[in-house]
Amino acid sequence: RRSDLIFVGYQPPLLTKPIPKMGCYKYMEELWRHKQSDALRFLLRVRAWEYRQRNRITKVGRPTRTDKAHRLGYKAKQGYVVVRCAVRRGGRKRQNHRGMVWGKPKHQGINHLKFERNLQSVAEEKTGRKYSNLRVLNSYWVNQDATMKYYEIILVDPNHAKIRNDSRINWIVNPVHKHRECRGLTSAGRKSRGLRKKGHRANGIKGGSYRAAWLNRNITKLKRYR
Repeated sequence: RRSDLIFVGYQPPLLTKPIPKMGCYKYMEELWRHKQSDALRFLLRVRAWEYRQRNRITKVGRPTRTDKAHRLGYKAKQGYVVVRCAVRRGGRKRQNHRGMVWGKPKHQGINHLKFERNLQSVAEEKTGRKYSNLRVLNSYWVNQDATMKYYEIILVDPNHAKIRNDSRINWIVNPVHKHRECRGLTSAGRKSRGLRKKGHRANGIKGGSYRAAWLNRNITKLKRYR
């Protein structure tokens, strides 16, 4: 009988598959992916109100998205700083007095112009200019409302002993990485330059840009001794 089988240690087979376990960071990642869920909509709405009351560029004690920050290189130790930056959404209106362009009709556009770089790269540049003694490592989106977009930027202190002695991050101490956010060397900057492609899709940007690729194709280089 079934009761006797259970008594001697028999375990009936499971009728359902075991539920896979999800780690903390994986849970947070899935939560942030579902931005239309009730929990995240409420959090983002409350945080957007709080961010509007603060300064445009504010240092925060810890990253809002811990999992995302650690994926982008953040470490919870001395030498790392997280700063939240707000940038105004929308295109870039041409800076002409009273909207008058003294030139050809094709150049008279004022309102429907777009900035070449993305807003995340602009936020990195604003933060890098204010904290000029730090190096911009990376950044990620945290919130937005009808007027502003909010990003958190990960900064590194190149003069801190904890950074200089860490072989995984002390590459950023090299002077060649000063203000890398202003030269399109961060992840957001490389995206605006079109450098996220690989393989045959990147034939038009070999050499760093489409201008460099064009120059290489249209210049004849002849060695002196050939």
